[in-house]
Amino acid sequence: MDFIRYAESAAQLLNADLSDVDGLVRHLAGREWLHDQCTERDCVTLRGFCAELRPVFEASGQDDTQAVIDGLNGLLSRHPITPMISDHDPANLHLHVANRCASVAELLISEALLGLATLVCDLDPTRLGVCSAAPCTSVYVDTSPNQSRRYCSDRCSSRANVAAYRARQRAGT
Repeated sequence: MDFIRYAESAAQLLNADLSDVDGLVRHLAGREWLHDQCTERDCVTLRGFCAELRPVFEASGQDDTQAVIDGLNGLLSRHPITPMISDHDPANLHLHVANRCASVAELLISEALLGLATLVCDLDPTRLGVCSAAPCTSVYVDTSPNQSRRYCSDRCSSRANVAAYRARQRAGT
């Protein structure tokens, strides 16, 4: 299992527009086989899950390791995961969420939690965060070697750097 990809898809899920089925389908670009299975109920379930997951990213951004662990453990308790060894590529055995998920929402929640739990255990509980560029509220997964990521995207990073530069220029005149 590429747990970083699963963890990053958890951040993408939080940043997605899940207000309707069309938004969920847009979020699932590249996973066309799931599009026909998407329902309004999936959207409702995922919005609730995202509301529960967001505090985990916020706690990580504040270096509150215990809140990250407690938050993920609580979610894992409410949304049990059944991993399985995938052998679709015998030379590259890896874990996937079991194909027994009843809905698209259940699949996405399971993938998100499996990826985040593994990332927290293998890297660090403080590898998640909320974008530092105001007014952006998107979340991210920090996989940088020195744990230096502060923005959700290059766009937000550039915007924040330009704003800081202009502020320094105004202060200097």
